[in-house]
Amino acid sequence: MAQAKAHHDEHNTKVHPEGNAQKDPETWVTGDEPMTGAQASYLRTLCEETGEEFDEGLSKAKASEMIDRLKERSPRLNGG
Repeated sequence: MAQAKAHHDEHNTKVHPEGNAQKDPETWVTGDEPMTGAQASYLRTLCEETGEEFDEGLSKAKASEMIDRLKERSPRLNGG
């Protein structure tokens, strides 16, 4: 029984919130929904920093992928 609980806890995003963040955005159940306000705000900032065009119509999954891509190019986040 303890082993089953431990297994459950490993997959519980409240106990391990980073587990949910590591999933591929393409597999998110809500990935097709419009991006969140927080995603839009962060993505808008990253677009300004990197010269990319901000697309307000992105889904949650596409916004997450673009955020990951632009974070690698952001001068603010990469010491430049």
